[in-house]
Order: sequence, then C-alpha cells, then structure tokens
Amino acid sequence: MKHKLTLLLAAVILLAVSCKNNKQTAVDITMSPESGTTYKAGDPVTVKINLPADVKPDSVVYVIDSLKIGAKKDSSAITFKTDTMPLGSRLITAKMYQNGKSQDVSTNIVLLAAKAPEELTYKVEKVFPHDTSCYTEGLVYQDGYMYESGGGYLDPPAGLEKDGQSSLRKVDLATGKPVKKIMVDPKVFAEGISIVGNKIIQLTWTQKIGYVYDKDTFKLLNTFNNNVGVEGWGMCFDGKKLYMDDKTNRIWFLDKDTYRQIGFIDVYDDKGAIDSINELEYINGKLYANVYTKDYILAIDPKTGAVLQKIDMSNIWPVSQRPADFDSGNNVLNGIAWDAQGQRLFVTGKKWPHLYQVKFVKK
Repeated sequence: MKHKLTLLLAAVILLAVSCKNNKQTAVDITMSPESGTTYKAGDPVTVKINLPADVKPDSVVYVIDSLKIGAKKDSSAITFKTDTMPLGSRLITAKMYQNGKSQDVSTNIVLLAAKAPEELTYKVEKVFPHDTSCYTEGLVYQDGYMYESGGGYLDPPAGLEKDGQSSLRKVDLATGKPVKKIMVDPKVFAEGISIVGNKIIQLTWTQKIGYVYDKDTFKLLNTFNNNVGVEGWGMCFDGKKLYMDDKTNRIWFLDKDTYRQIGFIDVYDDKGAIDSINELEYINGKLYANVYTKDYILAIDPKTGAVLQKIDMSNIWPVSQRPADFDSGNNVLNGIAWDAQGQRLFVTGKKWPHLYQVKFVKK
C-alpha cells in the first residue's frame, strides 16, 4: 500500500509539473494598435506584436480578416495600405510561430471614409401625382412605368397596429394610378423590390420571406427564405447582383438567381457608421439610399461603403403645405427610381401626393 501511495504521489507531482510547463509555453503577447482605433481610408496602418524580451519568434504571419498581408522573421512592425479596403471594423490577427507551435493575438481597427461627403441639393424638374394610399417601400422605373411596393399590415402580429395591406403595383407615371395591382398576404409587411429580367423580387420586413413574381402578369412564381441580415428593407440591382439592406449600416450583396448572400459592405462617412439605410437605387456606378426618417439621400461607393455625397432633400414637400392631420413622423421621404434611358431621377415619400423628377446639384 505504501508503495502504491508513493507512486500516486509521484504521478500527481509529475502532472502538476507538466501543467506548469504547459502554461509556460503560452507567451504573453500584446498587439498594437489598440482595439477600436480609427483610421481614414488611405491612411497607412502599422501593426506590431509586443513580446517579452527573451522571446524570439521563428516567424510572425499577419492577416486582415481572412487575407494574408505579410510575414516577418521577428517581432518588427508591418505597415499596410487601406485605400482600397471596405470600410468598417477590420480584424487583424498575428500568428506567431515558435519551436513548432503557434499562438494567435488579435486586434481590430475601424476604417472610416477618407473625407466628408460632398454636400449637394436638388432642383425639381417636374412633378407627377402619387397615390396617397401607398406606403412606399420600393420604387423602380422600367419600360415607361413605375413599379412600386407598398407596405402595411392588414392582419398584423400581436402588438402592431393594422395599417393597410401590402401591395405590388405597376403605375402610370402621368396619372399616378396603378394599371396593375395585387395585394400581398395580409400577415406580411412588404418592403423593397427589384426587377431582374422578367421577374420582380419583393422583400418582406420581418417575415424572412421573399417573393418572386412574373413582371408582366404579377403571377407569384415562387418564394424563398431570406435569412440574410436583421430585417428586409431596401433593394436594388446593378445588372449583375442584387443589393439589400436590413435597417443597420450594412448593405448585403445577393446572387441574382438564388438570392443568397455573396458579400457585403458597411456604410460609413468620415465620422462613423450610418445606420437605417433604406430604399436603394443603383445609378451610374453608385448606390443611392434613403436614410429612414432623414430628409437626405446618400450616394455610396458600392465597393467600399464610403459615403461620397449627401443630398439635402429638405422642403421638397414643405411641412407647411401638408394637411394638418398628415402623419409626417411616419410618412417620410422614401423612394428613389432611375430612368436609365431618359436619364431621369424620381423621388417620393410614403403616402405622399407627389412624385418628383429631380436633378442633384451642388449647393
């Protein structure tokens, strides 16, 4: 028995020594810059790991998100460029190799737009009538007609008010009246739309469902699960891929045929993230977006998420000219449509009586 106890004690001591040695193999590494440090796009960023004086790495590999940016044979700093990077939070990881083992340390930076957006305003060129029953969520111009998605719940979930039924419309521009219209499921709140070929794709707000219609007949062809993002808000198409936003500052890229996520950008100006990106339109290489409840439109770089221009749309329909009972808090500016052939730009708002043909001009 004594011999067994001696062997047991020896095993415990050996295990304790082994654990201590294992703990000692983890090197105390820190990394600069500090997490959350902000930079402007185009600024060089210098990254360095900080090691105890007696630690000599065999190599250190640096990665941004999943992209390798360089390697060192020691702990000296590495500098990389940011001029073409998407904006927002970028995760930087250093993987240190020593004696056949590796250890990771990470930090993150926040990349902002290089400069403040150019300030523009608008000039009204023409005014068209708009159906005041339509709570505009999506707006697209094609083939001489305006296609419009209207939101609303006829049979709302618990806790939400009944506020009309969602719809899909093909609208005569001159009269503002629909020449074709269907009502959507009364339990669904419809959101943004896009046209891809001979199909109309329509998002829903929180139901995580997308609808696909025949553009000519409005016949429902199929539905799809839309699990991309927080919610479904605005949508547009650049001829190759779909863009979708979700109430945050993120704009998702979707495959035009499967509607699955293929990428994203985060929208930032020179000061920070711009949340509540809403109705979208793609015009000549830029994304144009309403910001929910705001009286301006943003022009966004679709590659980086940088806000390039900010268009002040205040007083396009002056509050003083609105009916006394008009709910301006909810019935806000929303809806951007582009006539590529005629080079005409249209904007409107939720339940507004007018649709405006405008031109963006310098202040």
